[in-house]
Amino acid sequence: MKDKKAITIKTLNKSNVWDIQENDVFRMWEAVEKDADLKDNMRHYTDIIKTAFEVEDIKVDKPIVIEKLEQRGFKVGTIKVDEQNSYKVAIKKRAIMRVTDLTYENVGHISAAKLVEVLERNFGGGWESLPQSIQDIILTAFDISTTTLPTDRLHKAGGLYEKKVNDGYEVLEIPKGSWTEAIFVKEKPEDEPAPVVEPTQSSDENYDGEGNDEEKDEDLPEDKERDEDEDEDDDTFDDDKLTEESYRTTYETNPDDLNYEAEEISDDNEGDY
Repeated sequence: MKDKKAITIKTLNKSNVWDIQENDVFRMWEAVEKDADLKDNMRHYTDIIKTAFEVEDIKVDKPIVIEKLEQRGFKVGTIKVDEQNSYKVAIKKRAIMRVTDLTYENVGHISAAKLVEVLERNFGGGWESLPQSIQDIILTAFDISTTTLPTDRLHKAGGLYEKKVNDGYEVLEIPKGSWTEAIFVKEKPEDEPAPVVEPTQSSDENYDGEGNDEEKDEDLPEDKERDEDEDEDDDTFDDDKLTEESYRTTYETNPDDLNYEAEEISDDNEGDY
C-alpha cells in the first residue's frame, strides 16, 4: 500500500479519503466546526467523505439504536452545528469486498494481498473473465501477469512461479481441471516513471562518405532473398523454444477437455536424447 502523507480537511479528496479512518473523519469535522470559512463548505467535505464512508444521521438517540449501529461496525460521534445545537452521526468505512467495489480512486489504496482476496472472492473464470473496465482500473495501480500450466508443473523449482514470488508478487491460483491459472499481483511503485525507449540504431550509421545510397541499394536484392529465407525458417518448430511461458493461453473450451498427463510429456522429452 502506498505511503500516506498527513491528510487534513483542506487536502481531502476522493482519492486520499480512502487512507483515513472513522476517527480521522470526526477529527476533521471538529476542525470544520472551529473554522467559520470551513463550515461554509461542510456539505462539500461531507460529500467527499461519503464516497469512502457510510454516513447515517442518528435521528433517534437511544442506547439501543447506538448499540445496534456499533454492532454493525459503525462508530458514533457528535457534530456541533452551533453552541446550542448538535447531533449524532454514525460512520463506517466502506468495505472493498468485490471487484465491482474497485474504483480508480480506491484501487491505489489497497495492498496486493488485499487485491488477491478481492479477486479470489469473485473469481471462477480467471483474469480474462473480468470485465475490461475492471482490468483497466486494476492495472492503474498493479502489475499483473498470468500463466496457465499443468498443475503438477506450476511449482517446479526454478520456474516462473518461484521467480515471481521471489520478486515480491502475490499469487492467486485458479484450478481449471488438471491445469491451474496463476495470477501474479504486485503494487506499482508510486509515481512510476514512463519506460524509456532506446532509439534503434539507424543503418545509415554503418556508412560514411558519399555514394552510400548506391551501396545500400545494391545490397537490397541479396538482403531481400536472405529475409525470405529467414521467414521460411521461422515456420519450423523448435522444441527448445517451448518454455512455460508458451502455456500462457486463454482457452475458450472446457479445461477438462485439455487434460493430459504432464508425465507423458516428460517421457517424450527423455526419448529425444
